[in-house]
Amino acid sequence: MKSVENVPRWRLMEASDLASVSAVAAEVHPDFPEDDAVFFNRFSLHWQGAYVFENGSTTLGYAITHPWKSFDIPPLNTVLGALPDWPDNYYIHDIALVNAARGSGAASEIVQTVIDHARQLGCQTISLVAVNGSSIFWHRHGFETVDRPQLVEKLATYSDDACFMLRQLR
Repeated sequence: MKSVENVPRWRLMEASDLASVSAVAAEVHPDFPEDDAVFFNRFSLHWQGAYVFENGSTTLGYAITHPWKSFDIPPLNTVLGALPDWPDNYYIHDIALVNAARGSGAASEIVQTVIDHARQLGCQTISLVAVNGSSIFWHRHGFETVDRPQLVEKLATYSDDACFMLRQLR
């Protein structure tokens, strides 16, 4: 019988997890480096949308999400001053899993958790920037690619294949 400590699970992030989250980010997204201050900032602004995927004491992934504005992208590797007073959108900053956790269903599980959270907050939409060919995954979860001229410049700071994706929640 497996002990509960050896069953991978998602849980809310704690401040003490930030170093391991940063390590996972460096491993999973070497082409999209972000300062530790960015992870701390998102966690501080909306800890209710920050999660870690762990197996015992080993961090296998994380998700960082927060309320935001429709059709807007927070700049990569930038500390936000505050969340909007009246957000109508919920933004997935990042969901990252180390190779050992991929294919486990963990990504789909946390996507549903995040969607449920966004609905509880009353957000009308949920959005993200898909990179590294991940748009196929997001399409399976009801997200559609949205082309907006005002997003082209920000998307270019991510990668050539970056695309803005949106899902209606109502």
